[in-house]
Amino acid sequence: MAAPSPPPRFPRALAAAGREVGAFFRQALLVRHDLTDSVLPPANKVVEDVVVFLHGMLASAGVLRPLRAGVERHAGVHAAALTYPPGPGVVEIATRLEALVRELPAATRVHLVGHSLGGVVARYYAQESGDARIVQTISLASPFAGVSGARLLRFIGIADLEPHSPVLRRILLGAERCAHVPHLSIIAAEDQFIPSPRVHALPVGDVVVLEGRGHNAILYDDEVVRLVARRVLELRRPRTAIAGPKGDAAA
Repeated sequence: MAAPSPPPRFPRALAAAGREVGAFFRQALLVRHDLTDSVLPPANKVVEDVVVFLHGMLASAGVLRPLRAGVERHAGVHAAALTYPPGPGVVEIATRLEALVRELPAATRVHLVGHSLGGVVARYYAQESGDARIVQTISLASPFAGVSGARLLRFIGIADLEPHSPVLRRILLGAERCAHVPHLSIIAAEDQFIPSPRVHALPVGDVVVLEGRGHNAILYDDEVVRLVARRVLELRRPRTAIAGPKGDAAA
């Protein structure tokens, strides 16, 4: 008798696991970069739209270099990033983010993009700061519903990700009040870090679920680059045209 066929999900999960392993090693190579407190656009550039990238735990701004480069290819769009060591919670990282944003020109339109913990920080800051320059937030595999057992890892600063933590409650309760700041939740369907990843989308805004992607592989996915870039271009200044790579423009 022939062995039963594996369920259709098995090959997809296996491929996602392989991509996740590759992403882990890619992060290991990139984490040594951009270890200073912040990365800012060149001072001699005319800065109108800045995408500020926030990394997840046990990482650095360096792991986001490929995503930053993909977004910066577009005319008029610049990137900034912030590195923070393990330990600080969401509120403290948001304070550091505020210091970075203060370095940007007053007329800058700020787009906040965060991976995992960084996405939680991005939305917390957007809702709590009241900074009118923030035009949108984007989260990549961010656990807005919380991660069970996070409090046990308080020493690396993720106690705020415990389900029903004061920080997560404040974000979720204030989401409707801050709905005028658009949000995009990008969910990795094969995320092994956060169970039932679809329930972790912010309850306001748009949601995109990417099948076959894991928690870290989502950082190095071409479709993620396109999604983030498209959202930035839709809200950039001017809004009358959508730019292609620097030097080109498309109607």
